[in-house]
Amino acid sequence: MTAFYAGSFDPFTIGHKSIADRALEMFDHLIIGIGYNEHKKGEWSVDQRLKAITAIYETDSRVKVISYIGLTALKAKELGAHILVRGVRNTLDFEKEKELAEINHRVFSLSTVMIPSLPEFAFISSSMVRELMHFGQDVKPYIAGDFQLNPKQRN
Repeated sequence: MTAFYAGSFDPFTIGHKSIADRALEMFDHLIIGIGYNEHKKGEWSVDQRLKAITAIYETDSRVKVISYIGLTALKAKELGAHILVRGVRNTLDFEKEKELAEINHRVFSLSTVMIPSLPEFAFISSSMVRELMHFGQDVKPYIAGDFQLNPKQRN
């Protein structure tokens, strides 16, 4: 069975990687989808995110990394995914994701599997990493893969 794990992943944190790795324990294939809005500029370019995440899983044939614009559920269905994977760090995440799960089930007939963050990763978010980086703090311990720490130097 194929699952679709979507996010902006700006950047892909060790928390995101933990969720993806745990999803791979449940599903035969995992598509990691980098969703983006062409009207919003990310800290890292979509190409940078795509290359960095692809490099993490380059030896695992069960993982495919893509970028997309539009509704996550439509892209998941287009790619043959049967399940949406979502990570949840806390009750606020859970409530938001539960709402999305209901919509995706009712409108698109897609089920969602929510994977709770491991306690050691529950405080990590991409926005936290970007904020720390903005103020010159070392964020290497929180980023998975080979993300340039000066993302504005576009590849």
